[in-house]
Amino acid sequence: MSFADEKILVFDGACGTNLQEMDIPEIVWQDKAGCNEFLNLSAAEVIVALHKSFLDAGAMVVETNTFGAASIVLAEYDLAGRTEEINRAAVANARSAIGGRAGCYVAGSVGPTTKLPSLGHITVEALAASYAQQMKTLVEAGVDALIIETCQDLLQVKTALVTCFEVLEQTGRDVPVLVSVTMEQQGTMLVGSDISAICATLEPFPIFSLGLNCATGPTDMASHIRYLGQNWPGRISCMPNQGLPQVVDGKTCYPLSPEQFVYHMRQFIENDGVSIVGGCCGTTPEHIRQLVEACAGLSPADRKVAL
Repeated sequence: MSFADEKILVFDGACGTNLQEMDIPEIVWQDKAGCNEFLNLSAAEVIVALHKSFLDAGAMVVETNTFGAASIVLAEYDLAGRTEEINRAAVANARSAIGGRAGCYVAGSVGPTTKLPSLGHITVEALAASYAQQMKTLVEAGVDALIIETCQDLLQVKTALVTCFEVLEQTGRDVPVLVSVTMEQQGTMLVGSDISAICATLEPFPIFSLGLNCATGPTDMASHIRYLGQNWPGRISCMPNQGLPQVVDGKTCYPLSPEQFVYHMRQFIENDGVSIVGGCCGTTPEHIRQLVEACAGLSPADRKVAL
């Protein structure tokens, strides 16, 4: 069975927040503290162990540790010249974690970068060039899919998708492309687009799925997921935070227990037809373990999409 044939795909959980909980010596960071992607090179064993913790919990898909591995982000750490090396290493680390496990896949993670074109932070041309380098490296390194995630700006998403399909054509590869947008608590993307505008804008692209991740917990995603269930013709993904982040004693905390998290995710699968699930900030291997157990007896709801 291939990635595209799986009835329900269970992705892994958080990368950054779990790395923050690990006791990683300062010497490992080599003055690059904050650049999780550098750990693909300096502490590959840490990244492999993180991937394995989610695979041991039953996750079917691990995302490469490349969320911020585009050159325009790595440049902030004087690492732009090592972009391809970091992305290749990330894929190798994910493959190493999978080992001989059957039915497990690697999704190349592509983040929004730290610069949004609609806000004038970067030109479309510069953003496209950075995306092309990262995506080409991930594809040539052998990912099973690409996930363009935590999207905050429709112009950024369109730039990423145009670039992505150009790269796939150039490389002769045909891998599923997933898009996951981030909706703020006020109900829109950071730059103000609502879920209907997102669907209308992305409908012409041959993407494998559209969904939501990050920013909020599942409760604040419910209306957007419902809209997708009624209006998006393709597959739907949902990878929320472990609840809406809270600051307690100066530390960011995520409140949802695994049981609460799974309760909401079951609703999305059974009521809205979500078929790709996983976790974002705060979610641990235990959240994913319980999610895997819940999904074992579930089928995504049949959907009648308004055309």
